[in-house]
Amino acid sequence: MRGLARQSVAPCELVIAWMQPERALNLPDPGFPVRHLHVPGEPMPLAAARNRAAEAASGDLLVFLDVDCIPSPTLVAAYADAARTERGLFLGEVLYLPPGVTDPAALDRLGRVHPARPPVPEAGLRRESDAGQLWGLSFALPREAWRAVGGMDEGYVGYGGEETDLAARLAESGLPTFWVAGARAYHQHHPVHVPPLQHFSAILANAARFHARHGRWCMTYWLGQFSAAGLIAWDEAAPAIRLLRHPEPPEIAAALRPDALFS
Repeated sequence: MRGLARQSVAPCELVIAWMQPERALNLPDPGFPVRHLHVPGEPMPLAAARNRAAEAASGDLLVFLDVDCIPSPTLVAAYADAARTERGLFLGEVLYLPPGVTDPAALDRLGRVHPARPPVPEAGLRRESDAGQLWGLSFALPREAWRAVGGMDEGYVGYGGEETDLAARLAESGLPTFWVAGARAYHQHHPVHVPPLQHFSAILANAARFHARHGRWCMTYWLGQFSAAGLIAWDEAAPAIRLLRHPEPPEIAAALRPDALFS
């Protein structure tokens, strides 16, 4: 919220969809209206939370920013400029921060690009052929394009796959995807599991839902890690995932990487 207060072009509002019972207290005033929504449901109703936020938003351009991401001062302006130039799904660069870093002066110096992400253009927009590059951390699109595909599919329960499904449906609707210069955000550090065994059941269910709809797999990196660990029988040509066993609590605990930047 302090990052949004530093924007070169302020957003017209901030809508926060809370997935926890109580909202945080003593939040900063970003200098524009803030609305709070409580989205019940377990575990982690990510699709529903984004849908409720989009329904409540009043603008013609929806900018989604995960709660653990700090926006650079030009993020809103860059997405707004992109929307004036093209009609599309817009993706911004995200740098990953080491533990404890929130000083605005240090973000560009200490942030790291995710090794799986392509470089963003130095200026303007660059067309992206793979809409699956959408990660939910930071993206924007016209409200009418969101509504045209019905927003996120709330049949994706828990963690994983809901934004890849949205990207696929947007691409099928004819909406092009673009990388946007200047729409940088910084992912604040938190411990991650490598692989994300704590979301094992949700990832399997959501991957199967995606495959049933689109005829291909998503989250293949994680499914490959699960297969290598002997938890599932699966490869990219498989028609289904065969569960071999669930991860044991010690395996889940051992997968926690407190200092890892990337999952």
